[in-house]
Amino acid sequence: MALNDIYDARPVQQETAVGAGVQILVLALLGTAIGLGPAGWVTGLVFAAATWAVLSRALHRSGLRTFGPANRVTLGRATLVGGVTALVADSFVSAPPVSLLVGLTAVALLLDGVDGKVARRTGTSTALGARFDMEVDAFLILVLSVYVSLELGPWVLLIGGMRYAFVAAARVAPWLNAPLPPSFARKTVAALQGVCLLLAGADLLPYAGNFAVALLALALLLWSFGRDVVWLWRESRTAVAERSATEPMVLELAAR
Repeated sequence: MALNDIYDARPVQQETAVGAGVQILVLALLGTAIGLGPAGWVTGLVFAAATWAVLSRALHRSGLRTFGPANRVTLGRATLVGGVTALVADSFVSAPPVSLLVGLTAVALLLDGVDGKVARRTGTSTALGARFDMEVDAFLILVLSVYVSLELGPWVLLIGGMRYAFVAAARVAPWLNAPLPPSFARKTVAALQGVCLLLAGADLLPYAGNFAVALLALALLLWSFGRDVVWLWRESRTAVAERSATEPMVLELAAR
């Protein structure tokens, strides 16, 4: 049985290796087009290796026997994000073409949501796929915030770091891990983060305009996270109150 499981899982793991290979190809194309520097190469290769390792482990733990078309779309977006990451890393020591960075980012943002539609239409929605999509989105926002912060200041990093700060806070306050109800407003704010950061980093607006766009993105994000945290806190208080109310009854019935 164990041998069969390993054999069946092998094609799924191979797709992550193909993704890493495509990522290296993207880096090679960038290197040919603009002369990607050492910082970009190293960062891009680390991104490819980390994505392959984390995704392979997640696939192994999930027990999926097929990668699925939606995850392939997400993996394609991840390779674009890896290219953006390499360009941003290179921007610390050189000046990669803004048009190339904007183009890769725009395609990655346009494909966001496509994987979800593909998953629903093909009946291949999984918790792993949803988490993979979310992590790719979050990392793209983090990388874009780093790039924009070079011009507007370190405060922009709050945009990219907020989701990771929330995850870290949930380790200390487990009530933050409770599931949130679906929210169109939350999805809209999340989508606007990438658009606003892309616009702020595209050099299409004057400094004041870029500053205003990034500030708007941060304000919306603070509102969205703040609303969710308040909801989660109220739900946790309600759950505690309900348990406190039922415990005496349970003890009384047990005593009988």
